[in-house]
Amino acid sequence: MIFTKGNNMRRVFSIILFVMILSGLNAQSVSYPPPVDLITLPTAGTLVRGSYSIDLRMQKEGGLTIGLAVGITDRFQFGLSYGASYLIGDSLAVPYPRPEANLKYRLVDESMTMPGISLGLNTQGFGSYHDEEFLQRYDTKAPGFYLAASKNWKSPLGNFGLHAGTNYNFLENKDGDEDLNLFFGTNLEINPELSFIMEYNAALNENDMTAQTIALNRGGYLNVAIRWTFVEHLHLELDFNNLLFDEDKVQYFNRELKITYIEYF
Repeated sequence: MIFTKGNNMRRVFSIILFVMILSGLNAQSVSYPPPVDLITLPTAGTLVRGSYSIDLRMQKEGGLTIGLAVGITDRFQFGLSYGASYLIGDSLAVPYPRPEANLKYRLVDESMTMPGISLGLNTQGFGSYHDEEFLQRYDTKAPGFYLAASKNWKSPLGNFGLHAGTNYNFLENKDGDEDLNLFFGTNLEINPELSFIMEYNAALNENDMTAQTIALNRGGYLNVAIRWTFVEHLHLELDFNNLLFDEDKVQYFNRELKITYIEYF
């Protein structure tokens, strides 16, 4: 199936409209913190003051990224991340060019009738980094500046959330594509230990000029994951990324593992 930019825009706007309609329902608000991130994309949720998270992401080709985020206030969190390609295995490790930043501030609190809204910056991309002068980008671009909206409900199983947003990457634009991007996702608790996560990154900033020749997706990135709370504060996540992969460039979607530990000072 061939996905066009216009089709992607209509599909994502339909999902955003669906989120807005659901946000007006008289749903019971959740009594526990919603997720801060989906798989590769942010939500409007933030770490509470005095908490911190450490996440370890094992990617394709032996890539490894580690990130640390701290809840400075109940609305603002700050974090840094760093990694390398080919770190696991017998190839020469290729470090990322710099540590990346992750900041988020919640502008509007979620209520019974309104979604939460956050403004953030995340410069950490995914996969290998291409340092050629005309690229200077990761396999999958980072969100960059973003605005995210989230609405959560308490379902019979547990927390159910819908998330949507827009982002602009001001760093990884040497490939000739500087378009605004759109994304959305959902998370559903199956039981107190297991959660199902799905996200769609329209990748509108990867379909022009040089960007299209390196992009590994066909019509955007569709990712799904199962998150297991192994013990209290420790999450193990099995990710299946880029399900809409371009079979002319890659042979299969990515299977990745993410470990997240959340603690309080």
